[in-house]
Amino acid sequence: MPGVIEAVNVVSQLHRSPGTVGVTAIDKRPVEGAVAVRPYGLYRDVQADRKHHGGLFQAVYAFSREEYRYWRGQFGRDLEAGEFGENLTTSGIALDDLEIGATVRAGSAVLEATAPRTPCNVFADFLERKNLIKEFTAHGRTGVYFRVVRRGEVSAGDQITVLATPGHGVSVADVFGGVDEASARALIDWSVGTGTALHREVAAIAARASGVDVASIPTEVRG
Repeated sequence: MPGVIEAVNVVSQLHRSPGTVGVTAIDKRPVEGAVAVRPYGLYRDVQADRKHHGGLFQAVYAFSREEYRYWRGQFGRDLEAGEFGENLTTSGIALDDLEIGATVRAGSAVLEATAPRTPCNVFADFLERKNLIKEFTAHGRTGVYFRVVRRGEVSAGDQITVLATPGHGVSVADVFGGVDEASARALIDWSVGTGTALHREVAAIAARASGVDVASIPTEVRG
């Protein structure tokens, strides 16, 4: 069964941040109508800290409505779409269970799951919850970063459908929680065998777990 894109969110305004850049673009709000999906993200969106956010492997960030239900209980208040800084708020699709390299159709765009989100101090500061990094890490359902495989458009109400799953068995949640040697080698073998580039941090995690030289793992998108 396909999932649904409940909301498409782009930056509303930049906020001051104690981070190295001095501002953050985490404040995302829902927009109406079709939004273009391009290799570096959604049209009208922006990343303030491009060292840690954005780029080809973090072009689109998705978080599920189901996870918001969990966090509403933790926060004791309602949470709106985009409040966790995601571009796509989804329902009916287990984002964190997608394998690294799985492809989905979101609206008319095709996206590839590349990495989990790593929570940072800006995230905790924006939501005014000092222990959020520890809580988010312990829960282990971070949402998913995607690479844009094919440009297109997304709108609230569009379907999000899994097109292909690699079959190596290593999910986004697995990478965030830490992979064992066998899983790491399965992921690397798939990456090398298919020529599919991995997010640099994912490649580093797999290399550490397996003892494989990280330089042997593809991390650059070709073509």
